[in-house]
Amino acid sequence: MLDGLKEEIMPKKLEEESGSDSSAPSSPVSHLYKYRADNKTIDFDDLTDDEFANGIVKVGLCAMNKKTNARPMKEILNRLQRFYLINFQIFPDELTLNEPVENWPVVDCLISFYSRGFPLAKAIEYAHLRKPLVLNDLEMQYQLQDRREVYRLLEEEGLEVPNYAIFNRDKQGNPESGEEIEEYDDTIIVNGKTLTKPFVEKPVSAEDHNIYIYYPSSAGGGCQILFRKIGSRSSVYSSESRIRRTGSYIYEDFMPTDGTDVKVYTVGEEYAHAEARKSPVLDGKVDRDSLGKEVRFPVILSAHEKMIAKRVCRLFKQTVCGFDLLRANGKSLVCDVNGFSFVKTSQKYYDDCSQLLGELILQNLVPNFWIPSQIDYPQLPLSPETPAVVPVGTSMELRCVVAIIRHGDRTPKQKMKMVVSHKLFLELWDRYNGEEEGRLKLKKPKQLQEILDITRTLLEGQSSLGEVSENRLKLQQMKSVLEMYGHFSGINRKVQIKSMNDKRNYDMITKFKGRNKTTDLSISTTKSLLLILKWGGELTAMGKKQAEELGRAFRCVYPGGQGEYGRVPGFGFLRLHSTYRHDLKIYASDEGRVQVTAAAFAKGLLALEGELAPVLVSLVKSDKHVSGMLDTPGDISGTMRRVKSRLHEYLHSTVDFKKEDEEKLAPTGSTSIIKAMHEVVNPHQMCKRILRLVKTLTKQIREKCEEPGVNPESPTLYHDETLNLMRHRWEKLEKDFSGGDEFDISLIPDIYDSVKFDYVHNRSLGLDNLSELYKCTKALADIVMPLEYGITSSEKAAISKQMCQCFFRKIQADLHYNVHQLEDTVHRLDPSDSHNVLTPHRHVRTRLYITSESHVHSIVSALRFGNLFDNVNDAQWKKAADYLNEVSELNFLTQIVFMQYEDPTADPLSVNRFHIEIFFSPGAKIPDYEKSDVLLNPSTDECNVKQSDSIKIPVDTERNVNIARSMENDSCSWPCTSPGKYSSSAPVRMSLQPMAQRVSYRRSITKMIKNVFKTSPIKNIEESISIRGADVIETLPSLHPLICLHRNVRQADVEKMLEYFANNEDNVEPPETISNEELLRTNFDLMSQVSV
Repeated sequence: MLDGLKEEIMPKKLEEESGSDSSAPSSPVSHLYKYRADNKTIDFDDLTDDEFANGIVKVGLCAMNKKTNARPMKEILNRLQRFYLINFQIFPDELTLNEPVENWPVVDCLISFYSRGFPLAKAIEYAHLRKPLVLNDLEMQYQLQDRREVYRLLEEEGLEVPNYAIFNRDKQGNPESGEEIEEYDDTIIVNGKTLTKPFVEKPVSAEDHNIYIYYPSSAGGGCQILFRKIGSRSSVYSSESRIRRTGSYIYEDFMPTDGTDVKVYTVGEEYAHAEARKSPVLDGKVDRDSLGKEVRFPVILSAHEKMIAKRVCRLFKQTVCGFDLLRANGKSLVCDVNGFSFVKTSQKYYDDCSQLLGELILQNLVPNFWIPSQIDYPQLPLSPETPAVVPVGTSMELRCVVAIIRHGDRTPKQKMKMVVSHKLFLELWDRYNGEEEGRLKLKKPKQLQEILDITRTLLEGQSSLGEVSENRLKLQQMKSVLEMYGHFSGINRKVQIKSMNDKRNYDMITKFKGRNKTTDLSISTTKSLLLILKWGGELTAMGKKQAEELGRAFRCVYPGGQGEYGRVPGFGFLRLHSTYRHDLKIYASDEGRVQVTAAAFAKGLLALEGELAPVLVSLVKSDKHVSGMLDTPGDISGTMRRVKSRLHEYLHSTVDFKKEDEEKLAPTGSTSIIKAMHEVVNPHQMCKRILRLVKTLTKQIREKCEEPGVNPESPTLYHDETLNLMRHRWEKLEKDFSGGDEFDISLIPDIYDSVKFDYVHNRSLGLDNLSELYKCTKALADIVMPLEYGITSSEKAAISKQMCQCFFRKIQADLHYNVHQLEDTVHRLDPSDSHNVLTPHRHVRTRLYITSESHVHSIVSALRFGNLFDNVNDAQWKKAADYLNEVSELNFLTQIVFMQYEDPTADPLSVNRFHIEIFFSPGAKIPDYEKSDVLLNPSTDECNVKQSDSIKIPVDTERNVNIARSMENDSCSWPCTSPGKYSSSAPVRMSLQPMAQRVSYRRSITKMIKNVFKTSPIKNIEESISIRGADVIETLPSLHPLICLHRNVRQADVEKMLEYFANNEDNVEPPETISNEELLRTNFDLMSQVSV
């Protein structure tokens, strides 16, 4: 019987087929022969039947029991048993730890690797004694235990690693000879090399997994502490911002990887398997599957990354090797090499790995025998999943989502100007070389601390410092502002200092003198500086909460997720994202309120937990290129100044508005502006009324400051504002707004900003006439604020183009990507190794832009006046235009969303292959406290919802039906990893309600919708959608619904509109809508270029 089996598997000898030396391995790997005296192979003819029956190749597995008994190792060994010629011998801990190597079994091949407690020195001794084939070099495993050596070898090989520096201490904790380190607020200098936060602090020992990531003060400071997984945690956030003082460390730049870690596993030089997981940096919560294993998914490696894997395998002489890859800024960097590592859960990897290891062993030890090219293994069934397809007459698949979102609720922006000439300020000016540009901008914590120290010194009135001529009240105000919150975040306060004797500041100085007829300091030939303190504009707790809730609701913009993944709204999106079929990038300008909004939105969108600092640093992109795209350009001021000048001229009128005034101020037919003009009636009289109300308000605040037992410096108001700061805020507006018989119309937005904040957040003060002041100011602001971005349609289009030219170019590229399938470095699911995903080829790109009011106005102007729709017969667009005309304010969290769909069955040249849906929401809704002074909770709100206000969900649209069905389920909890498991970051409001209320709440779909998004969609538009995906927002104002402006816009029309606004040429008319014939020719030309 054995003879028959021999005949079945024994081939012709290789020398008979090719005449070559049979002893030479077919694919030599040099490090495999390190311990062998010669390339001796096993001779089949010398084997007895018993030896053949027990396996002719003896393979020893020498590692700690914990590793050899692990599931991945058992999966590999079980598959390797299918190779008839291989016999495994496992070395138990009792043998390796207690017995000399002479007593260890003799094997032909040795698989051995280090883990904590393993006697690596004895394994090396054994290899030299018995000279087996060794798959993973043993001496090199010593170097793998030292991160310094790993980086040194990687650099010598020419492989890219993060920018880093090493600081060594001796065993007593003292710096080694020649080692120096200096620590500042946001930087460290290690042996002359400067690293700026965020940076990573790694112990030099690879066995120490306590890694710290330090965040800059602009992101909130503190650090994230990473460690080996303990239960469901892999990291925690700490407020500690100072580096560790004991131990030796590698300090390296933190690389933003979009919240994803990539681990690569090699089996020989020609095979690399990659998996992605949620980075522990984000929130430290480990996502686990139903078996308790960390959720990971296979991703595709680029050709460059495959070459990196080959070189790492060869460099460290580890046949089976795992390493960490960082994908950041278009580069792939190696940041850690782990040595012997197996994939935890991939069946395909187990198949491939066992196949490759078996072939490698047999090729090198018995090269004359036939080796199966592939062993068949049972496959796992696919798990059910609903395709993310939305039928619009045919099967359309979502390909791209682009959203532009305004930041959340913030405090009023404020500033204070003061002329200074004291020698302490002059010394500060010289210390930071202010003469070079004639101005300074100070916002770092160290710089602000210096300003605060000077202010305190001057207020103490030390005689040795000379005469203090600075205004004492303003010094006191500056001290109060700088002392807010007890620390400097560097994100919401800054000081500008400008020379009043520098001609480069002429315009600014002239404007300052005009507003300050009698200054606190006579400006003479002596050196004087204008100090400008800016603060406020900080995202409030309500703003963070609403941004996070909006992020949670935004998941339901994405279709799909029925069946197993449709138990709760939005889980289809989480499934899509967690399986790496979703390419997400979030951009924000460098303003603090914008960045924090982006982080809070991302936290809700991705069901993250913990602090915002790790999310902000890891997921939100905000470099100089992004700031240039999302910040207001400097050369826009000329155009807007001319528009504002004409606007202010109209509003300085002392007579009532007439019909011809409506034609001047609302030539676009804006119903919201006309309505506001009817409320204002007479702009001059309205300004007088506003001034009177402001004076009354200021007087009430002063009286409250003087009440017995009241400390005006105590932070008792919303967001830790003091009564004194509130008084200064309103006194400055009162002073600046009135200039004799005329009023400064440019201050209307500032007054509205301030009264809206107090109206929403500080009503507990019980200030009289606050509601009247809010209504009067809003009426005038509804005219001023939108018209500052252009009065006529051509002015609005021109300002929009100048304001957002780079931004339009980026949106155009985002929507054009899928048309030509451009190459990109993203974490993308490998469809060939996705056994539990039914639609592995599906891939959606999402680009989120969090920005300021100016950019939101510009995008809306482009949609409205960019000739995107010039067909008067388009009923959808006509009603959408009417709706936009009625919107009076683009409030906090305003959203404009473009959703690109593709019909994969359509011809590539068809005009119907791609289409775009456009959505819009005017954001937060200010509550009407006159109707209700009580914040509505779900149970009371249910009773107040009228049937006439309900939102219609058309039954012929499958996506809307899916949304409705999903809302019938448990809509107040959110999953984090798998159905049935819910994130602890979900709001707790619903869990605090009595069960009867919760059951009643879930049963009413219409009423649930009204709790979060309370206004109706566009009237009589059957295609409109109100998307409900968040829990009840506990604080008002609530959010307006996301309304579908148009459901079927051709890709070419949108691209042509964007091309106009992205074009550098001036005086170009907005484009005409492209014809089908022209579109067909354009597509043909584009396809021809691509094919070439």
